[in-house]
Amino acid sequence: MTTHELEQLLMQQPVSLLHRLARGRISRHFRSGKRKLVDLLLQASAENRPGLESDLAALIEEQSPRHQARPVEPPPKPKAPTRPATSPVSARPHRADDHGHHEPPVSLREWLSGIGIPQAQPFVPDAWQVDALARLADTDVVVSVPTGSGKTYVAIEATKRAMQENRTVIYTSPLKALSNTKFTEFSRLFGPGQVGILTGDRREHAQAPLLIMTTEILRNLLYDAAGGEIDVRLDTLGLVIMDESQYLADPERGVVWEETLIFCPSQARLLLLSASIGNPQDIADWLTAIRPNPCALIRHTKRSVPLRAGYLHPNEKLTPLFRTAGIPYGQPHLLHPEAKRLFAEYVEETGASRSR
Repeated sequence: MTTHELEQLLMQQPVSLLHRLARGRISRHFRSGKRKLVDLLLQASAENRPGLESDLAALIEEQSPRHQARPVEPPPKPKAPTRPATSPVSARPHRADDHGHHEPPVSLREWLSGIGIPQAQPFVPDAWQVDALARLADTDVVVSVPTGSGKTYVAIEATKRAMQENRTVIYTSPLKALSNTKFTEFSRLFGPGQVGILTGDRREHAQAPLLIMTTEILRNLLYDAAGGEIDVRLDTLGLVIMDESQYLADPERGVVWEETLIFCPSQARLLLLSASIGNPQDIADWLTAIRPNPCALIRHTKRSVPLRAGYLHPNEKLTPLFRTAGIPYGQPHLLHPEAKRLFAEYVEETGASRSR
């Protein structure tokens, strides 16, 4: 089959079939209209055209019995009069066989309830925060907890303890913008003279007890120290905090994190912070193998701030994305019926307009 013939065949298919074909081939394909979707499918299959043709043939064959059965269907019986509904979704009663879910979907009001500024309460550290600080006195620590759980509290308290012992603290981040933000935040907490920053285009208070820098800068400083040049107080270094340490897995920049950890002075404690490390135990085991001190893993899975997912249609209609107020992890099929309707409407509109 030539490229032109395959393109024509794809254009003849409904958008729903094209989206099924795009799964696993094209990321975020649900945002594409029909014309764009066909172009993306052709590009994605440039190296595996037979696979696309085979999947397309299977989907067409799967669809064909439905189309053949349509002409022989008996005419629909007149429906009993029903009360007028505001939308097609509300007019259709909930079916109990919808993936075995019998509960009615959450309403928009229920989904939005509770959102706002919480009442002020005394701060009490969580058990995992106390555990992390206690472990850090004797070992390196990897902290793997969800976003918003309080990783920064552990970093701040550990920094206070190290500075009280007259030890230098280095706080690294993967981005200059984040380093600048932390410099402002920590200067407010510890005092301007106590915090310095070293990035590619900024150098202030280089002899301060708390230094904020990108990971690349720290790696370069460790390189210089290995060659006999000491640019900052590495001889008094007591704590190295590596924020966003999931960059260890980055294909391009991960080597910087690895080299930094390998060359980090043995007298300094390591504190790795992340909300998205996929294998934190492997990281802790690796650090235990390459450093003189063991490394403890502090893992916490419960989110302090629950997530809610919604769908905003281009017509500014907002609806919950799932049938429940929270995100049903492991059950992505429990989509809200109104979100399904709005998304199908969007696909139909964009597909029809772009295929002309």
